[in-house]
Amino acid sequence: METSIKAAKRPAQAMGQTAKATGRGAKGTVKSAQRTVKTAQRTAKGTVKTAQHTSKTAIKTADHTAKAAQKTAQATAKAAKMTAHAARATAKTAAATAKAAAKGVSATVKAMIASVKALVAAIAAGGWVAILAIVIICLIGLIVGSCFGIFFSGEDSGTGQTMPAVVREINQEYEGKLEGIKNGTTYDTLEMSGSRAVWPEVLAIYAVKTTTDPDNPQEVATMDDGKKELLKEIFWAMNEISSHAETAITTQTIETDDGAGNIIEEEVEVTTMTLYITVTHKTADEMADAYNFTADQRAQLAELLAEENRSMWSSALYGIGVGDGEIVVVALSQLGNVGGQPYWSWYGFNSRVEWCACFVSWCANECGYLDAGVIPRTAGCISGSDWFKDRGLWQDNSYEPRPGDIIYFDWNNKGSSGPQDGLADHVGIVEKVENGLVYTVEGNSGDSCRENRYAVGHYEIYGYGTPAY
Repeated sequence: METSIKAAKRPAQAMGQTAKATGRGAKGTVKSAQRTVKTAQRTAKGTVKTAQHTSKTAIKTADHTAKAAQKTAQATAKAAKMTAHAARATAKTAAATAKAAAKGVSATVKAMIASVKALVAAIAAGGWVAILAIVIICLIGLIVGSCFGIFFSGEDSGTGQTMPAVVREINQEYEGKLEGIKNGTTYDTLEMSGSRAVWPEVLAIYAVKTTTDPDNPQEVATMDDGKKELLKEIFWAMNEISSHAETAITTQTIETDDGAGNIIEEEVEVTTMTLYITVTHKTADEMADAYNFTADQRAQLAELLAEENRSMWSSALYGIGVGDGEIVVVALSQLGNVGGQPYWSWYGFNSRVEWCACFVSWCANECGYLDAGVIPRTAGCISGSDWFKDRGLWQDNSYEPRPGDIIYFDWNNKGSSGPQDGLADHVGIVEKVENGLVYTVEGNSGDSCRENRYAVGHYEIYGYGTPAY
Protein backbone atom coordinates (compact mmCIF):
# COMPACT_ATOMS: atom_id res chain seq x y z
CA MET A 1 0.00 0.00 0.00
CA GLU A 2 2.90 2.27 0.83
CA THR A 3 4.36 1.63 -2.61
CA SER A 4 1.05 2.57 -4.23
CA ILE A 5 0.88 5.82 -2.21
CA LYS A 6 4.43 6.77 -3.14
CA ALA A 7 3.70 6.05 -6.77
CA ALA A 8 0.63 8.23 -6.55
CA LYS A 9 2.56 11.15 -4.97
CA ARG A 10 5.22 11.29 -7.64
CA PRO A 11 2.95 12.98 -10.24
CA ALA A 12 1.96 15.64 -7.71
CA GLN A 13 5.57 16.41 -6.88
CA ALA A 14 6.47 16.67 -10.52
CA MET A 15 3.60 19.06 -11.18
CA GLY A 16 4.60 21.22 -8.20
CA GLN A 17 8.09 21.58 -9.59
CA THR A 18 6.70 22.50 -12.97
CA ALA A 19 4.51 25.18 -11.38
CA LYS A 20 7.46 26.73 -9.58
CA ALA A 21 9.47 26.83 -12.76
CA THR A 22 6.61 28.44 -14.58
CA GLY A 23 6.25 31.03 -11.80
CA ARG A 24 9.90 31.93 -12.10
CA GLY A 25 9.60 32.31 -15.84
CA ALA A 26 6.19 34.03 -16.05
CA LYS A 27 4.83 35.60 -12.91
CA GLY A 28 1.74 36.66 -14.77
CA THR A 29 0.60 33.17 -15.03
CA VAL A 30 1.14 32.23 -11.35
CA LYS A 31 -2.49 32.11 -10.49
CA SER A 32 -3.20 29.94 -13.47
CA ALA A 33 -0.39 27.64 -12.46
CA GLN A 34 -1.62 27.57 -8.85
CA ARG A 35 -5.05 26.51 -10.07
CA THR A 36 -3.35 23.83 -12.10
CA VAL A 37 -1.42 22.73 -9.05
CA LYS A 38 -4.56 22.59 -6.95
CA THR A 39 -6.25 20.53 -9.64
CA ALA A 40 -3.27 18.25 -9.76
CA GLN A 41 -3.30 17.92 -5.98
CA ARG A 42 -6.99 17.02 -6.02
CA THR A 43 -6.23 14.48 -8.72
CA ALA A 44 -3.35 13.10 -6.68
CA LYS A 45 -5.54 12.89 -3.57
CA GLY A 46 -8.17 11.05 -5.62
CA THR A 47 -5.50 8.71 -6.89
CA VAL A 48 -4.24 8.13 -3.38
CA LYS A 49 -7.76 7.39 -2.15
CA THR A 50 -8.33 5.03 -5.06
CA ALA A 51 -5.03 3.31 -4.32
CA GLN A 52 -5.92 3.08 -0.66
CA HIS A 53 -9.34 1.67 -1.48
CA THR A 54 -7.76 -0.83 -3.88
CA SER A 55 -5.19 -1.80 -1.28
CA LYS A 56 -7.85 -2.25 1.39
CA THR A 57 -9.90 -4.39 -0.98
CA ALA A 58 -6.81 -6.48 -1.79
CA ILE A 59 -6.06 -6.86 1.90
CA LYS A 60 -9.63 -7.94 2.64
CA THR A 61 -9.56 -10.41 -0.26
CA ALA A 62 -6.23 -11.77 0.91
CA ASP A 63 -7.57 -11.99 4.45
CA HIS A 64 -10.67 -13.91 3.28
CA THR A 65 -8.48 -16.19 1.20
CA ALA A 66 -6.17 -16.82 4.15
CA LYS A 67 -9.12 -17.54 6.43
CA ALA A 68 -10.62 -19.94 3.86
CA ALA A 69 -7.26 -21.64 3.47
CA GLN A 70 -6.96 -21.84 7.25
CA LYS A 71 -10.41 -23.44 7.51
CA THR A 72 -9.55 -25.90 4.74
CA ALA A 73 -6.29 -26.76 6.48
CA GLN A 74 -8.12 -27.21 9.77
CA ALA A 75 -10.71 -29.49 8.09
CA THR A 76 -7.94 -31.46 6.42
CA ALA A 77 -6.09 -31.80 9.69
CA LYS A 78 -9.29 -32.88 11.43
CA ALA A 79 -9.93 -35.49 8.72
CA ALA A 80 -6.33 -36.61 9.00
CA LYS A 81 -6.69 -36.99 12.75
CA MET A 82 -9.89 -39.00 12.29
CA THR A 83 -8.18 -41.22 9.71
CA ALA A 84 -5.22 -41.67 11.99
CA HIS A 85 -7.54 -42.52 14.86
CA ALA A 86 -9.33 -45.10 12.69
CA ALA A 87 -6.00 -46.46 11.55
CA ARG A 88 -4.85 -46.74 15.14
CA ALA A 89 -8.05 -48.52 16.14
CA THR A 90 -7.85 -50.89 13.18
CA ALA A 91 -4.21 -51.60 13.78
CA LYS A 92 -4.78 -52.22 17.47
CA THR A 93 -7.72 -54.53 16.78
CA ALA A 94 -5.80 -56.45 14.14
CA ALA A 95 -2.78 -56.67 16.37
CA ALA A 96 -4.93 -57.98 19.22
CA THR A 97 -6.58 -60.54 16.92
CA ALA A 98 -3.24 -61.59 15.55
CA LYS A 99 -1.86 -61.95 19.06
CA ALA A 100 -4.77 -64.19 20.03
CA ALA A 101 -4.39 -66.26 16.88
CA ALA A 102 -0.63 -66.48 17.13
CA LYS A 103 -0.31 -66.99 20.87
CA GLY A 104 2.48 -69.44 21.49
CA VAL A 105 3.28 -69.67 17.76
CA SER A 106 6.63 -68.65 16.28
CA ALA A 107 9.05 -65.88 17.10
CA THR A 108 8.51 -64.56 13.60
CA VAL A 109 4.83 -63.84 14.24
CA LYS A 110 5.66 -62.25 17.60
CA ALA A 111 8.18 -60.00 15.90
CA MET A 112 5.52 -58.99 13.37
CA ILE A 113 3.15 -58.05 16.20
CA ALA A 114 5.90 -55.93 17.76
CA SER A 115 6.43 -54.23 14.40
CA VAL A 116 2.75 -53.37 14.15
CA LYS A 117 2.84 -51.88 17.67
CA ALA A 118 5.78 -49.71 16.65
CA LEU A 119 3.91 -48.59 13.56
CA VAL A 120 0.85 -47.74 15.65
CA ALA A 121 3.09 -45.62 17.87
CA ALA A 122 4.40 -43.86 14.77
CA ILE A 123 0.84 -43.19 13.69
CA ALA A 124 0.11 -41.61 17.06
CA ALA A 125 3.15 -39.38 16.59
CA GLY A 126 1.71 -38.04 13.35
CA GLY A 127 3.53 -40.08 10.72
CA TRP A 128 0.50 -42.13 9.69
CA VAL A 129 0.35 -40.94 6.10
CA ALA A 130 3.80 -42.23 5.26
CA ILE A 131 3.42 -45.64 6.86
CA LEU A 132 -0.28 -46.51 6.49
CA ALA A 133 0.47 -48.75 3.50
CA ILE A 134 3.18 -50.48 5.53
CA VAL A 135 0.68 -51.12 8.32
CA ILE A 136 -1.70 -52.79 5.88
CA ILE A 137 1.09 -54.94 4.45
CA CYS A 138 2.19 -55.96 7.92
CA LEU A 139 -1.37 -56.84 8.93
CA ILE A 140 -1.64 -59.07 5.86
CA GLY A 141 1.68 -60.58 6.86
CA LEU A 142 0.29 -61.32 10.32
CA ILE A 143 -2.67 -63.15 8.81
CA VAL A 144 -0.51 -65.10 6.38
CA GLY A 145 1.82 -66.08 9.20
CA SER A 146 -1.03 -67.41 11.33
CA CYS A 147 -3.24 -70.45 10.83
CA PHE A 148 -5.41 -68.30 8.54
CA GLY A 149 -2.59 -68.37 6.03
CA ILE A 150 -4.14 -71.64 4.83
CA PHE A 151 -6.59 -69.51 2.85
CA PHE A 152 -3.66 -68.12 0.84
CA SER A 153 -2.27 -71.57 -0.05
CA GLY A 154 -4.07 -71.90 -3.38
CA GLU A 155 -1.38 -70.04 -5.31
CA ASP A 156 2.15 -71.12 -6.22
CA SER A 157 4.57 -69.18 -4.04
CA GLY A 158 7.64 -70.21 -6.01
CA THR A 159 8.02 -73.80 -4.83
CA GLY A 160 6.14 -75.22 -7.81
CA GLN A 161 3.51 -76.72 -5.46
CA THR A 162 0.05 -75.53 -4.48
CA MET A 163 -2.53 -76.76 -2.03
CA PRO A 164 -5.02 -77.86 -4.75
CA ALA A 165 -2.28 -79.91 -6.43
CA VAL A 166 -1.30 -81.62 -3.18
CA VAL A 167 -4.95 -82.31 -2.31
CA ARG A 168 -5.39 -83.91 -5.73
CA GLU A 169 -2.28 -86.03 -5.17
CA ILE A 170 -3.54 -87.25 -1.79
CA ASN A 171 -6.95 -88.01 -3.29
CA GLN A 172 -5.25 -90.14 -5.93
CA GLU A 173 -3.26 -91.93 -3.23
CA TYR A 174 -6.49 -92.62 -1.38
CA GLU A 175 -8.16 -93.96 -4.54
CA GLY A 176 -5.08 -96.04 -5.23
CA LYS A 177 -5.37 -97.77 -1.86
CA LEU A 178 -9.00 -98.61 -2.52
CA GLU A 179 -8.11 -100.02 -5.94
CA GLY A 180 -5.20 -101.94 -4.43
CA ILE A 181 -7.52 -103.71 -1.98
CA LYS A 182 -9.97 -104.61 -4.74
CA ASN A 183 -7.27 -105.81 -7.12
CA GLY A 184 -5.56 -107.85 -4.40
CA THR A 185 -8.63 -109.90 -3.52
CA THR A 186 -10.67 -112.39 -5.50
CA TYR A 187 -14.34 -111.75 -4.84
CA ASP A 188 -17.76 -112.18 -6.32
CA THR A 189 -19.46 -109.17 -4.81
CA LEU A 190 -18.22 -105.93 -3.33
CA GLU A 191 -19.73 -103.99 -0.45
CA MET A 192 -18.30 -100.54 0.31
CA SER A 193 -19.37 -98.27 3.14
CA GLY A 194 -18.29 -95.21 5.07
CA SER A 195 -16.71 -91.92 4.08
CA ARG A 196 -13.47 -90.06 4.55
CA ALA A 197 -12.99 -86.76 6.40
CA VAL A 198 -13.90 -83.68 4.42
CA TRP A 199 -10.95 -81.58 3.30
CA PRO A 200 -11.73 -78.35 5.16
CA GLU A 201 -11.55 -80.25 8.45
CA VAL A 202 -8.29 -81.96 7.44
CA LEU A 203 -6.72 -78.66 6.43
CA ALA A 204 -8.00 -76.83 9.51
CA ILE A 205 -6.32 -79.40 11.77
CA TYR A 206 -3.16 -79.16 9.66
CA ALA A 207 -3.15 -75.34 9.82
CA VAL A 208 -3.62 -75.07 13.58
CA LYS A 209 -1.24 -77.91 14.44
CA THR A 210 1.50 -76.70 12.09
CA THR A 211 1.46 -73.00 13.01
CA THR A 212 1.25 -73.61 16.76
CA ASP A 213 3.77 -76.45 17.04
CA PRO A 214 5.89 -75.44 20.07
CA ASP A 215 8.97 -77.20 18.68
CA ASN A 216 8.81 -76.31 14.98
CA PRO A 217 6.10 -73.76 14.10
CA GLN A 218 5.69 -73.12 10.37
CA GLU A 219 3.49 -70.95 8.21
CA VAL A 220 0.95 -72.74 6.02
CA ALA A 221 0.46 -70.21 3.22
CA THR A 222 3.10 -71.96 1.11
CA MET A 223 3.61 -75.59 0.22
CA ASP A 224 6.80 -77.64 -0.05
CA ASP A 225 7.83 -81.29 0.25
CA GLY A 226 8.14 -81.17 4.03
CA LYS A 227 4.70 -79.62 4.55
CA LYS A 228 3.19 -82.05 2.06
CA GLU A 229 4.41 -84.95 4.19
CA LEU A 230 2.95 -83.30 7.30
CA LEU A 231 -0.40 -82.93 5.54
CA LYS A 232 -0.35 -86.56 4.39
CA GLU A 233 0.43 -87.69 7.91
CA ILE A 234 -2.58 -85.79 9.28
CA PHE A 235 -4.83 -87.01 6.44
CA TRP A 236 -4.08 -90.67 7.18
CA ALA A 237 -4.38 -90.07 10.92
CA MET A 238 -7.93 -88.88 10.21
CA ASN A 239 -8.85 -91.60 7.68
CA GLU A 240 -8.69 -95.38 7.88
CA ILE A 241 -9.51 -97.98 5.26
CA SER A 242 -10.26 -101.50 6.45
CA SER A 243 -11.35 -104.57 4.52
CA HIS A 244 -12.23 -108.20 4.95
CA ALA A 245 -13.67 -110.97 2.83
CA GLU A 246 -16.44 -113.34 3.83
CA THR A 247 -17.42 -116.59 2.22
CA ALA A 248 -21.08 -117.52 2.21
CA ILE A 249 -22.55 -120.84 1.07
CA THR A 250 -26.13 -120.66 -0.11
CA THR A 251 -28.48 -123.16 -1.64
CA GLN A 252 -29.93 -122.19 -4.96
CA THR A 253 -32.45 -123.89 -7.19
CA ILE A 254 -31.28 -124.35 -10.75
CA GLU A 255 -33.64 -125.22 -13.57
CA THR A 256 -32.40 -127.22 -16.53
CA ASP A 257 -33.95 -128.80 -19.61
CA ASP A 258 -33.53 -132.55 -19.94
CA GLY A 259 -33.64 -132.26 -23.71
CA ALA A 260 -37.10 -133.72 -23.96
CA GLY A 261 -38.91 -130.55 -22.98
CA ASN A 262 -38.98 -131.32 -19.30
CA ILE A 263 -37.80 -128.79 -16.74
CA ILE A 264 -35.65 -130.31 -14.05
CA GLU A 265 -35.08 -128.41 -10.81
CA GLU A 266 -31.95 -129.10 -8.89
CA GLU A 267 -30.73 -127.61 -5.65
CA VAL A 268 -27.04 -126.80 -5.55
CA GLU A 269 -24.77 -125.15 -3.04
CA VAL A 270 -23.17 -121.92 -4.28
CA THR A 271 -20.14 -120.40 -2.61
CA THR A 272 -19.96 -116.61 -2.81
CA MET A 273 -17.01 -114.46 -1.78
CA THR A 274 -17.93 -110.94 -0.66
CA LEU A 275 -15.32 -108.23 -0.19
CA TYR A 276 -16.21 -105.61 2.40
CA ILE A 277 -14.36 -102.28 2.33
CA THR A 278 -15.07 -99.78 5.08
CA VAL A 279 -13.81 -96.21 5.33
CA THR A 280 -13.90 -94.54 8.73
CA HIS A 281 -12.76 -91.07 9.67
CA LYS A 282 -12.19 -88.84 12.67
CA THR A 283 -13.86 -85.45 12.95
CA ALA A 284 -11.97 -82.23 13.59
CA ASP A 285 -13.09 -82.30 17.24
CA GLU A 286 -11.83 -85.86 17.66
CA MET A 287 -8.47 -84.85 16.18
CA ALA A 288 -8.31 -81.86 18.50
CA ASP A 289 -8.69 -84.31 21.38
CA ALA A 290 -6.07 -86.64 19.91
CA TYR A 291 -3.56 -83.79 19.57
CA ASN A 292 -4.44 -82.31 22.97
CA PHE A 293 -5.31 -78.91 21.52
CA THR A 294 -5.45 -76.04 24.00
CA ALA A 295 -8.42 -73.72 24.35
CA ASP A 296 -6.70 -71.19 22.08
CA GLN A 297 -6.04 -73.83 19.43
CA ARG A 298 -9.65 -75.02 19.56
CA ALA A 299 -10.83 -71.41 19.17
CA GLN A 300 -8.68 -71.05 16.05
CA LEU A 301 -10.03 -74.35 14.72
CA ALA A 302 -13.63 -73.23 15.24
CA GLU A 303 -12.95 -69.93 13.49
CA LEU A 304 -11.37 -71.64 10.48
CA LEU A 305 -14.40 -73.92 10.09
CA ALA A 306 -16.99 -71.17 10.57
CA GLU A 307 -19.70 -71.09 7.91
CA GLU A 308 -18.71 -67.65 6.68
CA ASN A 309 -15.34 -69.05 5.58
CA ARG A 310 -16.88 -71.61 3.25
CA SER A 311 -16.06 -69.67 0.08
CA MET A 312 -12.47 -69.19 1.24
CA TRP A 313 -12.06 -72.95 1.60
CA SER A 314 -13.48 -73.36 -1.89
CA SER A 315 -10.90 -70.98 -3.27
CA ALA A 316 -7.97 -72.55 -1.39
CA LEU A 317 -8.94 -76.13 -2.26
CA TYR A 318 -10.39 -75.87 -5.73
CA GLY A 319 -9.67 -72.38 -7.00
CA ILE A 320 -13.35 -71.48 -7.22
CA GLY A 321 -15.83 -69.56 -5.12
CA VAL A 322 -19.52 -69.85 -4.52
CA GLY A 323 -21.95 -68.87 -7.25
CA ASP A 324 -22.60 -70.90 -10.39
CA GLY A 325 -19.82 -73.24 -9.25
CA GLU A 326 -21.32 -73.83 -5.80
CA ILE A 327 -22.55 -77.28 -6.76
CA VAL A 328 -18.98 -78.11 -7.83
CA VAL A 329 -17.71 -77.13 -4.39
CA VAL A 330 -20.29 -79.36 -2.71
CA ALA A 331 -19.49 -82.28 -5.03
CA LEU A 332 -15.74 -81.94 -4.47
CA SER A 333 -16.27 -81.99 -0.72
CA GLN A 334 -17.69 -85.51 -1.08
CA LEU A 335 -14.72 -87.06 -2.88
CA GLY A 336 -13.80 -90.41 -1.40
CA ASN A 337 -17.27 -91.21 -0.11
CA VAL A 338 -17.98 -94.87 -0.89
CA GLY A 339 -21.14 -96.90 -1.12
CA GLY A 340 -23.42 -93.90 -1.64
CA GLN A 341 -25.46 -94.46 1.53
CA PRO A 342 -25.79 -90.72 2.39
CA TYR A 343 -27.25 -90.05 -1.07
CA TRP A 344 -29.59 -92.95 -1.79
CA SER A 345 -30.90 -92.95 1.79
CA TRP A 346 -31.52 -89.18 1.56
CA TYR A 347 -33.50 -89.83 -1.62
CA GLY A 348 -35.68 -92.32 0.24
CA PHE A 349 -34.29 -95.77 -0.64
CA ASN A 350 -33.95 -98.34 2.10
CA SER A 351 -31.05 -100.16 0.45
CA ARG A 352 -28.39 -99.50 -2.10
CA VAL A 353 -29.33 -98.54 -5.66
CA GLU A 354 -27.24 -97.23 -8.53
CA TRP A 355 -26.72 -93.84 -6.99
CA CYS A 356 -25.03 -91.50 -9.49
CA ALA A 357 -28.24 -89.51 -10.10
CA CYS A 358 -29.06 -89.51 -6.37
CA PHE A 359 -25.64 -87.96 -5.79
CA VAL A 360 -26.26 -85.13 -8.28
CA SER A 361 -29.69 -84.46 -6.75
CA TRP A 362 -28.22 -84.45 -3.25
CA CYS A 363 -25.55 -81.91 -4.26
CA ALA A 364 -28.19 -79.74 -5.93
CA ASN A 365 -30.32 -79.87 -2.80
CA GLU A 366 -27.39 -78.71 -0.67
CA CYS A 367 -27.22 -75.58 -2.84
CA GLY A 368 -30.98 -74.95 -2.81
CA TYR A 369 -31.22 -75.70 -6.55
CA LEU A 370 -34.00 -78.29 -6.17
CA ASP A 371 -36.31 -75.82 -4.44
CA ALA A 372 -35.39 -73.19 -7.03
CA GLY A 373 -36.26 -75.57 -9.87
CA VAL A 374 -32.79 -75.24 -11.38
CA ILE A 375 -31.98 -78.97 -11.31
CA PRO A 376 -34.48 -81.85 -11.14
CA ARG A 377 -34.81 -84.21 -8.22
CA THR A 378 -34.36 -87.58 -9.85
CA ALA A 379 -32.76 -90.96 -9.20
CA GLY A 380 -32.61 -91.85 -12.90
CA CYS A 381 -30.27 -90.69 -15.67
CA ILE A 382 -32.84 -90.91 -18.47
CA SER A 383 -35.45 -88.88 -16.60
CA GLY A 384 -32.79 -86.31 -15.71
CA SER A 385 -31.57 -85.85 -19.27
CA ASP A 386 -35.17 -85.65 -20.52
CA TRP A 387 -35.89 -82.90 -17.98
CA PHE A 388 -33.17 -80.68 -19.48
CA LYS A 389 -34.19 -81.52 -23.05
CA ASP A 390 -37.82 -80.59 -22.38
CA ARG A 391 -36.76 -77.15 -21.16
CA GLY A 392 -34.32 -76.34 -23.95
CA LEU A 393 -31.37 -76.67 -21.58
CA TRP A 394 -29.56 -79.45 -23.44
CA GLN A 395 -26.28 -79.54 -25.37
CA ASP A 396 -24.75 -82.45 -27.29
CA ASN A 397 -21.23 -83.79 -26.74
CA SER A 398 -19.61 -81.26 -29.11
CA TYR A 399 -20.34 -78.52 -26.59
CA GLU A 400 -17.55 -77.25 -24.33
CA PRO A 401 -19.17 -77.23 -20.89
CA ARG A 402 -18.85 -74.82 -18.00
CA PRO A 403 -18.39 -75.63 -14.29
CA GLY A 404 -21.68 -76.78 -12.80
CA ASP A 405 -23.09 -78.29 -15.98
CA ILE A 406 -24.56 -81.80 -15.59
CA ILE A 407 -22.76 -84.34 -17.78
CA TYR A 408 -24.50 -87.49 -19.02
CA PHE A 409 -22.83 -90.62 -20.44
CA ASP A 410 -23.95 -93.38 -22.78
CA TRP A 411 -21.46 -96.19 -22.14
CA ASN A 412 -20.26 -98.45 -24.89
CA ASN A 413 -20.71 -101.97 -23.51
CA LYS A 414 -19.53 -100.96 -20.05
CA GLY A 415 -20.83 -102.83 -17.05
CA SER A 416 -24.44 -103.94 -17.32
CA SER A 417 -25.49 -100.96 -19.47
CA GLY A 418 -24.78 -102.72 -22.74
CA PRO A 419 -23.68 -101.04 -25.99
CA GLN A 420 -24.51 -97.41 -26.73
CA ASP A 421 -28.22 -97.06 -27.34
CA GLY A 422 -28.83 -93.31 -27.33
CA LEU A 423 -29.94 -93.28 -23.69
CA ALA A 424 -28.14 -91.95 -20.62
CA ASP A 425 -26.43 -94.57 -18.44
CA HIS A 426 -24.52 -92.38 -15.99
CA VAL A 427 -24.39 -88.78 -14.76
CA GLY A 428 -21.92 -86.47 -13.05
CA ILE A 429 -21.08 -82.81 -12.47
CA VAL A 430 -18.62 -80.82 -14.58
CA GLU A 431 -15.82 -79.46 -12.41
CA LYS A 432 -13.86 -77.53 -15.06
CA VAL A 433 -12.44 -77.66 -18.58
CA GLU A 434 -8.69 -77.36 -19.12
CA ASN A 435 -6.49 -78.07 -22.14
CA GLY A 436 -9.27 -79.84 -24.01
CA LEU A 437 -10.20 -82.07 -21.06
CA VAL A 438 -13.47 -82.13 -19.13
CA TYR A 439 -12.91 -82.74 -15.40
CA THR A 440 -15.89 -84.23 -13.58
CA VAL A 441 -17.04 -85.24 -10.12
CA GLU A 442 -19.14 -88.41 -10.27
CA GLY A 443 -20.99 -90.43 -7.69
CA ASN A 444 -21.10 -94.20 -8.08
CA SER A 445 -17.90 -94.25 -10.10
CA GLY A 446 -16.51 -97.57 -8.89
CA ASP A 447 -19.06 -97.23 -6.08
CA SER A 448 -17.40 -94.07 -4.77
CA CYS A 449 -17.26 -90.32 -5.38
CA ARG A 450 -14.41 -89.66 -7.78
CA GLU A 451 -12.83 -87.09 -10.02
CA ASN A 452 -12.60 -88.23 -13.64
CA ARG A 453 -11.62 -86.59 -16.90
CA TYR A 454 -12.50 -87.03 -20.56
CA ALA A 455 -11.56 -85.36 -23.82
CA VAL A 456 -14.01 -82.70 -24.95
CA GLY A 457 -16.28 -84.43 -27.46
CA HIS A 458 -15.49 -87.95 -26.17
CA TYR A 459 -17.84 -90.38 -27.89
CA GLU A 460 -19.25 -91.80 -24.63
CA ILE A 461 -20.37 -88.34 -23.48
CA TYR A 462 -24.09 -88.37 -24.24
CA GLY A 463 -24.58 -84.64 -23.66
CA TYR A 464 -24.98 -81.93 -21.05
CA GLY A 465 -27.76 -80.43 -19.00
CA THR A 466 -27.07 -76.70 -18.66
CA PRO A 467 -28.88 -75.39 -15.56
CA ALA A 468 -30.03 -71.77 -15.64
CA TYR A 469 -28.09 -70.77 -12.52
